[in-house]
Amino acid sequence: MEFFFPEDNLTRAVPEETKINSLTAQPYPDGRRLRVNLEVTPFQQRPYIEVTLNNSNGDEVASASLVEPMSWKLEFTMHIRGELKNPYTLHARLYYPEGPSNEPLTYSFDVVPPQDEPEVDSA
Repeated sequence: MEFFFPEDNLTRAVPEETKINSLTAQPYPDGRRLRVNLEVTPFQQRPYIEVTLNNSNGDEVASASLVEPMSWKLEFTMHIRGELKNPYTLHARLYYPEGPSNEPLTYSFDVVPPQDEPEVDSA
């Protein structure tokens, strides 16, 4: 049985030509979470992707492993651990366990700490 995918008219790359095309991140207003958007070359064989987030000291504060994603347009949330230390750098590396590996793609950004809510006088 064959499935219909509207994207099937795309040219799909072999593992040697599969790479990360774009990597962006947007912190949530709470300053503790990060929305990550990653786009990969349409592929014939599903890759593995390792994503790490480092603070200004180079300490790893979050990581994610994507094993054989179904799609090449990915969006996910990462949670930022520890004290906020700007700037942050996101690293994403695409690889195949028994095949080629690409150099990591990086994206740097700052996280704005959340503003404290002013106290409301309940008199």
